[in-house]
Amino acid sequence: MKKFILLLVVLAVVVVIVGLGGLLFYVTGYNSAVAKEQAVKEAWGNVDAQLKRRFDLIPNLVSTVKGYAAHEKGIFEELANTRKAYFAAQGRPAQMQAASRIEGVLSRLLMLQENYPDLKASENFLSLQDQLEGTENRIAVARTRYNEAVKDLNTFAKSFFGRYFVKWAGVSQADYFEAPKSETETVPAVDFTG
Repeated sequence: MKKFILLLVVLAVVVVIVGLGGLLFYVTGYNSAVAKEQAVKEAWGNVDAQLKRRFDLIPNLVSTVKGYAAHEKGIFEELANTRKAYFAAQGRPAQMQAASRIEGVLSRLLMLQENYPDLKASENFLSLQDQLEGTENRIAVARTRYNEAVKDLNTFAKSFFGRYFVKWAGVSQADYFEAPKSETETVPAVDFTG
């Protein structure tokens, strides 16, 4: 009878240890899924802050350029529409698309300085151009960090146990913030004749 009681105690201890190990495994996996989702949200917040900074610089840049290139109305309208589209966008994918569209329009705006020598010499324009360049660098860094957080989450979500933890935590995979197709498919023109 003593052996039977000892066996029951040992079995109970093993069940408790296995149960606690399983609970710890579940809690750790669940918390990991939630932490990875929060890392993606935080990284997107940093991208969003830099994109908003870019969009806040645009009206100043446009007003500076308008004085020199008033007849370039199409670029100004396109910038305004793209800026509106970003702030009206619902959700990360729509914001990414609007942010990607602005890059081509901004480069066209900045290229106007080649046609207007007075604009190229404008201190206000040069200052805004420097601020915009700094913002673009910050966007690139924030975009890289966001994509790294997305990779971490998506890899975890596709791992054997990770897929269950992600499902239990109600976490979904995230989309990468990629360069617009026009930037990756078009070879830039280089002209050394100027």
